[in-house]
Amino acid sequence: LLRRYQLFYFPKDSSVEMFDVKNQRIFLRRTRYQELRLEDLFVGNRVNVFSRQLNLIEYGDQYTANKLGSKKERTLALIKPDVVTKIGDVLELIHSSNLLVTKAKMTALTGKQAADFYVEHQSKPFFNNLVQFVSSGPVVALELMGDEAVSIWRRLLGPTDSSAARKEAPRSVRAQFGTDAVKNVGHGSDSLAAAARELEFFFPSTVGHGPPNTATCTECTCCIVKPHAVSEGLTGRILNSISAAGFEISALQMFNVDRPNAEEFYEVYRGVVNEYPGMVTELCSGPCLVLEIHGADAPRSFRAFCGPADPEISRRLRPTSLRALYGKDRVKNAVHCSDLPEDGFLEVQYFFRILDG
Repeated sequence: LLRRYQLFYFPKDSSVEMFDVKNQRIFLRRTRYQELRLEDLFVGNRVNVFSRQLNLIEYGDQYTANKLGSKKERTLALIKPDVVTKIGDVLELIHSSNLLVTKAKMTALTGKQAADFYVEHQSKPFFNNLVQFVSSGPVVALELMGDEAVSIWRRLLGPTDSSAARKEAPRSVRAQFGTDAVKNVGHGSDSLAAAARELEFFFPSTVGHGPPNTATCTECTCCIVKPHAVSEGLTGRILNSISAAGFEISALQMFNVDRPNAEEFYEVYRGVVNEYPGMVTELCSGPCLVLEIHGADAPRSFRAFCGPADPEISRRLRPTSLRALYGKDRVKNAVHCSDLPEDGFLEVQYFFRILDG
C-alpha cells in the first residue's frame, strides 16, 4: 500500500511533521525526531520516520529545492583493479570529502564492456592498455552524491599520471595508491553529462542491471554493513578491519532493502530474539552494504571476528571484534553475519542472486 505524504523538517529542533496528501489532514503532528538529519533529505533517498519507510520523490517547494538540491550532483567513481583491495581507504577519503556513496557494486568487466565504457578514448595511444587493465580483475563502481560532486571527486583523485600526482597533489588518492597513468586508482566523470551517461552504464535506470556482480556463492559467508554504520561513515573502517584480519571481500553491493524483504531475510529470528522488530526496521532504514566473504572456514571464523551480537559483551570478551569496535547496541551493532555455516551461501544468494536477479 503506497501513500503520499508531505514531510516537513524543522532543523532548529530536529522535529518533523507529516501531512496525508490524499486525505488532506495532518498524519503526524510536529514531533522531535533526532534520527533524521538534514543531510538525509535529498531526492532519491529513503528515510525512516517512526518505523515508516519514506521514499523522497520531490522537493516540497522551490525554497526547499534551492536550499537542499541546488548544488547537489551525482558522479561516477570507478575503482580500478589495482586498488580494489584498498577500497576501505578510498571510502574513508570519500567520506572525509563530504561525499555520500549512494550506489556501489563490485563487478568484472569484459574487454568489450571496458572498450564500450572508454569509447571516447578509442583514438588515444593508451586505449588498448587501459581496456586490458580495467578488464583484468574486479572493479568497484560507486555513485557519489554531494555538493559539486563531479569536481570534488576529480580533485580528490588528483592528476591522471600518478607520478605527477605525487609531485602536484601529494594528498590525492592517486599520489597515495597509484602506479602510473593507467594503473591510477580510479576514474572520475569529467562533466555532469558524462556522469549521467557513465552512471547509466553501471546502474541502469530503465532496463537491466548493468554489468553483473562478482558473487560466487560457494564456500563463503555473508556480511551486511548495517544502515546506521553506513550513515555514520564507518564503512571504510569496517572494510579495512575485515581485510586486515585476512578475509577476502569477493563481492560487494549496496542495497536499499524493502520492509517485506527485511522481514523475509530475518524470518529465522522471528519469535526467537526480542530485537527482531528493531532488526527489521534497522535493515530497511537506509542503504546497507552487503559483502560476500571468503577465507579459511569463513562462516565460523568470520562470525567469531564479528563478535557477540551485544557490543557491550563484545567489548569485554572480544575487544578487537567488529561489533566491539563499531557497534552501539544489540540492534545497531554495525554488522550482520551468517550464524550457521549452511546459511552463508544462502544469505549471499538471497542478495546477489535474488534481490539483484
